[in-house]
Amino acid sequence: MNRSLLKFLAIFIGVLMVAVYFAGFDDLPRTLRAQVKQEVTEAVAAGKQIHAAQDGVLANLHSESQLFQAIPASQQWPDQLSKALGDYQLAAHDVEQLNALIKKNRRQDRQQVETLLTQERSVRTAALTQATAIQKEAAHWVDVKRHLPEEVREMEQAYSTIHGFDLAPVAAKVDRAGTDWPDKARNLEKRLGELRDEVAQAESAWQSSEQARQYAAANDFAHLDIVGLVAADTTLKTTAAQLPQENKKLLAHCEQLYNAWDKILVDMEVRGGKYEQKIRTVNTHLADAGAKAGEVTSAEKWVEVPESTFDSAKNNLGMAIQHKAGGKYDSEAETVAQPAGFAYVAPPSQGSNQYGYWDHRNGQDFWVFYGQYALLRDLLFNNQYQPLDRYDWEGYRTYQSRGQTYYGGSSTTSSTTQSAPRYGTQGSTTQSRYSGSTFSKSGGFSNSKYTTRSGSYSDSKYATPGGDRTPKQFGSGRTTESPRRASPAPTSRPRPTYRPPPSSGRRFGKR
Repeated sequence: MNRSLLKFLAIFIGVLMVAVYFAGFDDLPRTLRAQVKQEVTEAVAAGKQIHAAQDGVLANLHSESQLFQAIPASQQWPDQLSKALGDYQLAAHDVEQLNALIKKNRRQDRQQVETLLTQERSVRTAALTQATAIQKEAAHWVDVKRHLPEEVREMEQAYSTIHGFDLAPVAAKVDRAGTDWPDKARNLEKRLGELRDEVAQAESAWQSSEQARQYAAANDFAHLDIVGLVAADTTLKTTAAQLPQENKKLLAHCEQLYNAWDKILVDMEVRGGKYEQKIRTVNTHLADAGAKAGEVTSAEKWVEVPESTFDSAKNNLGMAIQHKAGGKYDSEAETVAQPAGFAYVAPPSQGSNQYGYWDHRNGQDFWVFYGQYALLRDLLFNNQYQPLDRYDWEGYRTYQSRGQTYYGGSSTTSSTTQSAPRYGTQGSTTQSRYSGSTFSKSGGFSNSKYTTRSGSYSDSKYATPGGDRTPKQFGSGRTTESPRRASPAPTSRPRPTYRPPPSSGRRFGKR
């Protein structure tokens, strides 16, 4: 075999390979052809369902003519089913066209195939949905008739539940809470009014359905307003089910007003790839809005949190990452982290509140907790309370009003620098109060440049605290502390539980 022949064979084989490779290049895409094939199968099934629905509904209309004469909507069903069948036939015509185009298998028909496919699917689906909905509605009414005696008995049971429900206890709670917390009075009264309206509507449904219930008991479908009876049945059953739940929710909301609570981040750790926070929940139950004594309880537990939640709170050790004041619902809790305990301090202009009062000694203004709230103070400040001076509280209040976190860094002589923070993970007070935490023992504080010295920190994020506004989530975990209760309030006004040393704090009127 000479070279020329070999060269010719090589060229021939190459051309042949290219031809084989490009065979079917002008065909419709394989995936599109598969979609058409699937649609043909579904169209056949839909046709059977629509015909079955039409036959079943017409049979029910004939066999239960007396029943459906009392149901106005049923008079439209034959025409609606005929329309659904007509729409399906249009879709079936599109399927025939699709089959023809698939047989031709030309790429140039791709756009037409895709358009027809979308159109056919939309029409077929709508027709099937309407037919099956009518079929279900007809079957529902036949089932209602079959179980009518049972339904009437259930109506009686529901009415008995509603009629015997006593709203007096929740009304008394609402009245008391509205008096103690006037800001909530309108909301509470509105919700109580809604409960009373539900009862009144149920009573009306019962009274208006009396004749229908009599016809139902006598199986007199010629005169029975079955649609009205079913509507009354629905109202009674819904009210009987929801009334106890809504009553319970309203009672709970009244109770929430008498609780103030904080969730304090007291420890954090990453172990075994899991992100965990130790949360101390401190709750104070108030006897009334101006109570000078409250029952204080607390509990601590580790909770596993998402990494994003852990990271968002990693600068807030020792802070109250949630606070709910008395007179507020739980849903109104503040979620911007702030130094624990500051929220319980009254504005200096007010002078005092149920938790304590402002005192003035040696030229200094400082906050004093009443003795009956010593336990609350110790839990919030981790047993190391240092009297808060007026300027520290005013700094907190300024940031809180902006929705920002206050870390306590104060300005130095330079307008561009600030002193080290006092609160949060980098804070000097936190490092002292939580030196026994897992975070501290694992060396967490050793990474802080404020651990052994104080000074300016112009590059620190705490120079202009921005706060963490991400709501924190809490779950179940292992409890490490049992609830503790405060001792009863003394009968006379207590003396300050802390007195600042002569050199501590700032002088009144100077910054």
